[in-house]
Amino acid sequence: MKSINLKEKHKLVDGYWHPHKIGVVDNMQVLLAKLKGEFVWHSHDNEDELFQVTKGTLYMQFRDRTEVVKQGELIIVPKGVEHCPLTKDNEEVHIMLFEKQGIAHTGNVIDEKTKTEYPKI
Repeated sequence: MKSINLKEKHKLVDGYWHPHKIGVVDNMQVLLAKLKGEFVWHSHDNEDELFQVTKGTLYMQFRDRTEVVKQGELIIVPKGVEHCPLTKDNEEVHIMLFEKQGIAHTGNVIDEKTKTEYPKI
């Protein structure tokens, strides 16, 4: 039981769109990631996801709209909702994610950005 400095932990995250695990709360993993550009359209049939922006601005695309999530804000994507995270203007965005352990990174979609393991930092 020690405090975790998110800014320092984010320095250890290598690459974009590759979550790194910083902890577990019951069956939920706490992840950090750096984002740049556009991710993959996908959904998760059985899991909700919480995205908290710790640096920059995230654009969460849904098929009918885009939600702007600014630093210090969060968005919860309910299970089954197709979404695609995006950053603009070459901005590096830092996020903290809360999601169930064992969740498939890109749902049922397999893409070159799909990760199967989240390194612990």
